[in-house]
Amino acid sequence: MPVFCMRKIQVFSVSPTIPVALEFLETLAKNLWWCWNVDAIELFRRMDPQGWRQSGRNPVEFLRRLSQKRMEALAEDDGFLAHVQQVSERFDQEVLRLRNGLPVKTPSRCIAYFSLEFGIHESLNFYSGGLGVLAGDHLKAASDLNLPLVGIGLMYRQGYMRQSITSDGWQQERYPENEAHRLPLKDVRDAKKRRITVTLPMPDGKLHAEVWQIDVGSAPLYMLDANVPENPPHYRQITAQLYHPDRQIRLRQELLLGVGGFEALTALGYDPAVCHINEGHAAFMSLARMAHLRRVRGLDKEAAFELARRTNVFTTHTAVPVGNESFDIALVKPHLQALEPVLDLKTDEIIQWGRRPEAGANEALCMTIVGLRTSCHSNGVSALHGEVERRMWEELWPNKPRDEVPIGHITNGIHLQSWLARDNTDLFDRYLGPEWRANSANANVLEDVMQIPNEQLWHAHETGRARLVRTARELIEEQLRNCHAPQAEIAQAGNVLDFSALTLGFARRFAGYKRATLLLRDPKRLETLLTNAERPVQIVFAGKAHPADNLGKELIRQIIRFARNDSRLRQRIVFLENHDIFLARLMVQGVDVWLNTPRRPQEASGTSGMKAAVNGALNVSVLDGWWCEGCSPTSGWAIGHGEEYDDHERQDAVESMALYNVLESEVVPLFYDRPKGDVPMRWTEMMKGAIRMGLSFFTSQRMVSEYNTRYYRRGLEDYERLTANHGAALRELVERGKRLEALWAGVKVDFPTVNRDVSLLHVGDCFEATARVQPGKLRADEIEVQVYYGPVDSENRIVKSMTKTMNLAESRQDGSLTYRCEIVCESAGRYGFTARAVPRGQEWSSLMPGFITWANGIASAERKPQEEETP
Repeated sequence: MPVFCMRKIQVFSVSPTIPVALEFLETLAKNLWWCWNVDAIELFRRMDPQGWRQSGRNPVEFLRRLSQKRMEALAEDDGFLAHVQQVSERFDQEVLRLRNGLPVKTPSRCIAYFSLEFGIHESLNFYSGGLGVLAGDHLKAASDLNLPLVGIGLMYRQGYMRQSITSDGWQQERYPENEAHRLPLKDVRDAKKRRITVTLPMPDGKLHAEVWQIDVGSAPLYMLDANVPENPPHYRQITAQLYHPDRQIRLRQELLLGVGGFEALTALGYDPAVCHINEGHAAFMSLARMAHLRRVRGLDKEAAFELARRTNVFTTHTAVPVGNESFDIALVKPHLQALEPVLDLKTDEIIQWGRRPEAGANEALCMTIVGLRTSCHSNGVSALHGEVERRMWEELWPNKPRDEVPIGHITNGIHLQSWLARDNTDLFDRYLGPEWRANSANANVLEDVMQIPNEQLWHAHETGRARLVRTARELIEEQLRNCHAPQAEIAQAGNVLDFSALTLGFARRFAGYKRATLLLRDPKRLETLLTNAERPVQIVFAGKAHPADNLGKELIRQIIRFARNDSRLRQRIVFLENHDIFLARLMVQGVDVWLNTPRRPQEASGTSGMKAAVNGALNVSVLDGWWCEGCSPTSGWAIGHGEEYDDHERQDAVESMALYNVLESEVVPLFYDRPKGDVPMRWTEMMKGAIRMGLSFFTSQRMVSEYNTRYYRRGLEDYERLTANHGAALRELVERGKRLEALWAGVKVDFPTVNRDVSLLHVGDCFEATARVQPGKLRADEIEVQVYYGPVDSENRIVKSMTKTMNLAESRQDGSLTYRCEIVCESAGRYGFTARAVPRGQEWSSLMPGFITWANGIASAERKPQEEETP
């Protein structure tokens, strides 16, 4: 019997009619500013608390579902209308930046921030983890600081995977659609109301993408979408999933982000003066930027490269070589060849930009190297990570000492108002005054943290823990129902975790180096900790393994099986599936202790511990990433002393023992030390120390302000200076570079001599160093000659360098120059020194491989400095 099939239908949507008095709610729902303002969140929640939760805290979807009757009732509610007015006025002030009733004009000259993922709120599934959440916090802080910054990313129709756990503890992935009509998206159009689109030539056709806009406060985020009718199905897949496992799709994602993203900005009328490449995924942006500068400003290739490089910022987040994105030449070459007419660059030249010196013919193109080579300003994301990056990439600058490799660091930070619990926010407003929001590092603010009554801080924290326990029980019940567990087991889930027990949290990506199971290494010792009737401990785990990482999935299964082996442990250890921003917020606001056990030095930064700290949780962590800077006896505990091991088995044995010792002898006793009642006074004092530590430095406001001060502002100034007068200063700079390139090989430096015996010196003594230099065909005013000196190790290598500029003392008839300077012995120790020549000024310090000549032409890796000793 034939079955009726509807061949074609017209789809339409019906939403409630929003009364005039509530029209601001539509504006608010479509700007993510609401998600970090507690009054705005409460405005939506009070309309229908249950409906708010069921919508996934998505105001666009929430308003679509709200009944017309409820809308009309709210329009007659004076209290609600007053709340709307309060939020509206603050929105006007912070987002629209109204002045005398008129909005400030948005500048076309902007800072463009490129990232493959953005984690702004759990209702927008365009992120996988820490990198995306950091990018989201970056945009929020830029909005708070009123910087002219715009974000560029991809509009994923499925985003990153949703995680579910099977009955035997194995991770499964699913990819539900991100439906555009349920999201706060605006389609971007030109003056003639046509959709803004970009087109990129590919080896097998043309890739088209439309542009969407999401407003993050005053910072717009533009997202490219390849799911358009003009594209064949395999092109539409390019923006289907974040971090697609197919290497060709991954390459095309990064070409669309970098090349297409920059073209989208210029089509929108922006003039990107500074471009920030957040991780190597976006490094192709520089190619499009150079092509644009040549086309619009009439620059030649060298000038376009120089202008782009000097105003690019590159941030790397990867602490291990294998984690740096790279593409096989056989894959990348035809794609770059297809783009040659657009980029006006030769494919072989681009490939060389992404390779190490002396690379073999088959070496892959490394996106990190592209980013480093095309950016004047490069940084890691913590002090230790900066050291790791300089060590990892020092061969790109073969004549520079490691500590002068031009990769700095700006330690990551978190957006306070996005991660603080409501109860803590209220406490801060009450005791720290309004200044904490704008300047949390203010000395008065930090001092006032200590004035928060212990009882009130503890009560606020217990509220967060209770919220975590209640939600964990609901989520575990849901997980078990989805696995078709027996009803008795589902019923038991209502009793997991204890509202008053010491609660440890561990939530991050399940990768091998993060060692999620380090705490399970001695099962009996852990069982004793967890099942102590007088001082119980419980652990909440969460996190996803990459879909292709079976080792990470096995770690998840080990934790789940360990908990299920014993009915007592089942109440003390839980694994919450589908870790997202909502769950992360719940955990950092509710746990007492935040665990972090990476294999040093493989954690670039980490930010989850910062989020926990500002909520009063104490960190117990290996000294890696940000914790090297944050750890103190008043804010948490270190696991070990910052050792690094070649033998991983030994490292795990030593550090698991250290972890158990810290928990048993310090953490647990301190938490349960309550001689005067229910409030652990010494513990709450440490909570205040953790809060002070977080507020003082580890915020995205400090982070973005530091990017602005060190990189953005300088980049904006260089862009203005180098493009003024039709690029006169830029042309001069390029000519200087060509002159240095052609003539630097002629610079020779003799080893410096001294005017006294330096084998035995005393503090306060001084000596004069003299160096003879052959400048070749360069002028004396083009060269700076320096004494390079510092303390040496047992192999006479300078370990902490210092430089002092030498003064030109004599110009000889043979063309050589004599330089001198005085060195003062300021502290005791063994020192070494040599001399070198570099170009005068700072313009060339980050150039790869750079210009530098050491005394007698000895390369830095081979030189042996003269030794001196000061007792």
